[in-house]
Amino acid sequence: MNFSVYWQHADAVSKTLYFVLLAMSIVTWTIFALRIMGTRQLKQVAYNRLSDAVNALKAKLSPLSFEQRKAVAEQALLRQIAAEKANAEKGISVLGTIASLAPFVGLFGTVWGIFHALVAVGKSGQAGLAQVATPVGEALIMTGLGLAVAIPAVLAYNIAVRFNRTLTNELQDQAHGLLIDTMLQQESAKKAEVKAVQEGLVGGQA
Repeated sequence: MNFSVYWQHADAVSKTLYFVLLAMSIVTWTIFALRIMGTRQLKQVAYNRLSDAVNALKAKLSPLSFEQRKAVAEQALLRQIAAEKANAEKGISVLGTIASLAPFVGLFGTVWGIFHALVAVGKSGQAGLAQVATPVGEALIMTGLGLAVAIPAVLAYNIAVRFNRTLTNELQDQAHGLLIDTMLQQESAKKAEVKAVQEGLVGGQA
């Protein structure tokens, strides 16, 4: 039995379910391909945005105490990490939804096909294996199609989730490094400012 035989015997509902599964498969592979190709770029963009978020605060941190500067910088970095995580998670919910729904769409197509096969057998009055095997086999194709869509979606979902977890850990490490560098630079600037003021006072007294 080839696909053309199945397509000739399929009704409107079965064909609609087939196109739904085909659309799910296209969406799955598109999202997965975009994530794979944009992995390195997404990481570099996230690093740059963390640096920009810290650099934008440096001028505002000078009048604050050490603890205040640290708290403000931490909040800015955490907010930026949350934004980058939300950006990285785009499309993952779609993969999870497809992975969950595709087997049931295929199963519904199978049930629908078997129902019509049994109706046809009832109308013909012949219930032999030759009359049942072909329509039931055609109906079971939908189960195979559902699994063929769901399995790649599950794998793509797990890979994307693992990538996001790794990205989050790397962003946190990068944020800690930026926070330490910023605090050291601000502290050095504070000490240099205090030293300049003290030298100015000494020079004025002299």
